[in-house]
Amino acid sequence: MTGSRHARHSARVTERRRRPPARSAGGSPLVWSSTPGRDQRHSGGSHAVQGSDLPEALHSAAREARRRMDAVSAAVYLVDEDQGALCLALADGSAPSFFTLPGRMPLDMPSATVRAWATGEAAVLTDPDPGPAGPDRDHVLPYPYVALSVPVATDERRFGALTVLRVEAAGAFEPAEMGILEDVGRQLAHILAGLVEDGVRVVAGPMPMLVPAGAGVDTSVCTPGWGVRDVPGSAGTSMMFPLRRLAELLNRATTMEDVVAAAQYCVMSSLRADALVLVSAREGRLWVLGHCGDSTELARRIHGAGVDGRTPVAAAFHGRALYLTGDGPPLVGEASAGVSRTEVYVPLRGEGQFVDLPLAGQNRVVAVCALAFSGHRPFPSEERVLLGMMAGLLGAAVERVELSAEQREAAQLLQRLLLPARLPDLPRLVTTARYRPADVTSEVGGDWYDVFRNAEERAVLVVGDVEGHAVESAAVMGQVRTAMAAYACEGHRPAAMIDRTARVLAELGTALTVTCCVVALDTLDGTAEVALAGHPAPLVRRPDGRIETLDAPANVPLGVPMAQPYEAREHLLESGSTVMLYTNGLVSSRSASPETCARDLLGSTDVTSSSHLEDLADRIVSEIVTPQQRRDDAAVLLARYEGAGHGDEPKAAGLHIQRRDLRGVRTARAFVHDKLGAWGLQDMTDVVELAASEIVTNALIHAGSDVDVRLRAFEDRLRLEVRDSATNPPIPSPLSLTEEEAPEAEHGRGMLIVEALAGEWTSYPNGQGKTVALNLVIPQE
Repeated sequence: MTGSRHARHSARVTERRRRPPARSAGGSPLVWSSTPGRDQRHSGGSHAVQGSDLPEALHSAAREARRRMDAVSAAVYLVDEDQGALCLALADGSAPSFFTLPGRMPLDMPSATVRAWATGEAAVLTDPDPGPAGPDRDHVLPYPYVALSVPVATDERRFGALTVLRVEAAGAFEPAEMGILEDVGRQLAHILAGLVEDGVRVVAGPMPMLVPAGAGVDTSVCTPGWGVRDVPGSAGTSMMFPLRRLAELLNRATTMEDVVAAAQYCVMSSLRADALVLVSAREGRLWVLGHCGDSTELARRIHGAGVDGRTPVAAAFHGRALYLTGDGPPLVGEASAGVSRTEVYVPLRGEGQFVDLPLAGQNRVVAVCALAFSGHRPFPSEERVLLGMMAGLLGAAVERVELSAEQREAAQLLQRLLLPARLPDLPRLVTTARYRPADVTSEVGGDWYDVFRNAEERAVLVVGDVEGHAVESAAVMGQVRTAMAAYACEGHRPAAMIDRTARVLAELGTALTVTCCVVALDTLDGTAEVALAGHPAPLVRRPDGRIETLDAPANVPLGVPMAQPYEAREHLLESGSTVMLYTNGLVSSRSASPETCARDLLGSTDVTSSSHLEDLADRIVSEIVTPQQRRDDAAVLLARYEGAGHGDEPKAAGLHIQRRDLRGVRTARAFVHDKLGAWGLQDMTDVVELAASEIVTNALIHAGSDVDVRLRAFEDRLRLEVRDSATNPPIPSPLSLTEEEAPEAEHGRGMLIVEALAGEWTSYPNGQGKTVALNLVIPQE
């Protein structure tokens, strides 16, 4: 652009900025001319923004901006204060550029659009990453566009921002061009202000309106509710936005929650449905994978229903989409013949509209997406095509996520089977353990823990870690754990256990190394002998709250040749001390030193009694929350030393029930009755028997595994624990399917009784599943 042209543009921009905003006396929308020297209303023109309603005003501004800026597309973003974001309301231009525009921008996002809205000034973005480029990397644009954004605002209100995209090869935006776009943004802002005065809500719709540039678009197709009315091609192009966004979100989905969230945004919201439920079919029944919107009641009725039932969802598994109304015939599909509408849908919404989409995987229908609408709604052919394409994307994502979940579950099952089924009962030593698998891999890890009782007064605590995340890691872990168990039961001291296990590992021919920590504790005098093999030293929390390290020679990991024998060191524990053994996965991803982090975790809560040991374990594993902290599996073993002859020494007893034992519940009641009678707690027998009966029944039915029952009587309370191999927590409701609870969790009516009997009960994971525990106060005479 020449200097004279720069001067002319600058003069025109200055003149426009001096011009006061004009309004009609009646508050009607105004049409502003961008021609220099003119200040009048008119109904059209090639240099004007106009609009009698919101879509027309937005389209007029975007079209004018794109044309005058020689841009590939122009977009209007409107602020949504409730969401704290700028939402794409309308875009005009080429189809490929549409899909580079974010649908929503948080108000703290470092983008030109947000900066223009926040500052009230034009903003340019040539690189989405504003940080400095380091010597080892270059900034690369994800798309070949540069963006210019200006605010859409009056003196009284900020509506949003107007953004144009231009190909990178066209060069940077000139100051005069910024002035032109600012003028278009001001014109649009005044028109929007007039619409607000007329009572129009100036907000973005659930999905943006897209208007393709150019002529030759088929005008015979116009789907209500999509795009700008009477604009050729706008409806069809607008439909492609949620479809592409759905594909993008599903490509990144790793969990069923991610799939449901993508479906909620791109399917339920774009079609203005009230509820969405994803349903799978397994073992002859329908199971809810996830749901959103006003869907709780619908999910309750579907979850657990027979797959052969004459219901719309079950019928959709035959592969035909169903479009149903509450009181009329099916809209499409012979597969809906004979389907009972009254069984599932009609009692919920009366004359609602329902759609059941089969989601096909590679060779079969893997799920059904059920949509519910509050009133009658036609589905033109274009929307049915859109739903069909969305169903294909959802089906592939559900199949992939479920396969990944099955692989992860199989890996975790193998890991759980290699961990101890339960920890032994020790009169003067209370123990508990937690294992948390890594989230970023479907492979098994090599962390493990163990507690052995090799004499009446002697306990051996072990925690170890095999390098890697693979089947070989799990196999080596199982062999090392077995060797250590054998040497511990033979009565070998910790250093000898490690030394002999190292020889076993050398014979296995593996290249993997193993670290471990072994603590042998004499519960009569509190002597603790510690031996390490390249593992973090255990920590102890003294009765006065001091946290110390139980130091020992570091030695080298198993699998590394060592000329000298392994060495150990003795320490003395006072009654009331808590010992923590842990693996690196618990602390290795934190910013502070691993030992500092471990000390903070051990001191995170008060441990004044044995029952609080479980709370401490829960607190420790709950700190592992971010994906960075879950890149490695983690194990932690806690032991509270009660001391010999302690006045509060607990009474303990355990019972093992085989899976599918028809007499297991009766045996559990007899076990509780006998033990409480022997401990002089006959007055509590009825309550504890009932609680044990309900929890054991729930475990046998839902977990389908062996069940362990443990009773512990302290001076002031009684603790009942029931362990099984299922990881899903029990929920005290007939069928609990709220937005916060996992739909695949167990559902036991007996837990309502348990909740009524014991105000304090909890469920926490252990090495091979979960433990349900409750505490009952012992009445004092």
